[in-house]
Amino acid sequence: MKYLLLVLAVLLSFGFVVLFKPKNKANFKLLLAFSGAFLLALTLFELFPKAYVNSNAKIIGVFIMLGILLQIFLEFFSKGAEHGHIHMNEEKTLFPWLLFVSLSVHAFLEGFPVQENDTIMYGILVHKVPIAIILGIFLLGSKIRMVYALLFIGLFALMTPLGSFFATNVDFVSPYLSYINAVVIGVFLHISTVILFESSEGHTFNIRKLLVIVLGIVIAYLL
Repeated sequence: MKYLLLVLAVLLSFGFVVLFKPKNKANFKLLLAFSGAFLLALTLFELFPKAYVNSNAKIIGVFIMLGILLQIFLEFFSKGAEHGHIHMNEEKTLFPWLLFVSLSVHAFLEGFPVQENDTIMYGILVHKVPIAIILGIFLLGSKIRMVYALLFIGLFALMTPLGSFFATNVDFVSPYLSYINAVVIGVFLHISTVILFESSEGHTFNIRKLLVIVLGIVIAYLL
């Protein structure tokens, strides 16, 4: 059921774009702000405490920093798609391999803490919805053939369940799971904080965005 929900979050979001054809990505900024706050809060409430249990604190800290650096590196190729930005040449008709690989690595890593922590799955689900919508807007608005767009979305939807499957069923991963989860914490910290910083355009006060951010934090605390 977990795997199905993770796949459906992406496919249904893409289906929404196909059916309703939203043009303005700015309309989803409130949802992005909520998802960033929700994911950040769940990372701090759920993943952070478990990462340091029976582990060397400094070593875990190193892997968290590696996760932040890894996400920065991936964004050189994804152009920030993980937090709602896609700055690509929409005249291209070829399959966007760099975008696909970088997003797939990100999505694959997301799956590792899911099996041990049901709550974090909700954070990933909420994070995937606006990203899949914005990604769908880009794919359908570009010159990419529909079969390539469907292939992209289908494979991308499978990456997080695949990461969760690896964490649970591949024996050689188990001894390193705490370190991989620390890397994922770093990835989540970078993405969620960037979303929150970018949600305040021009550093102007926006009561609606503040409210959805507080709402995301409160819901994460109550789960």
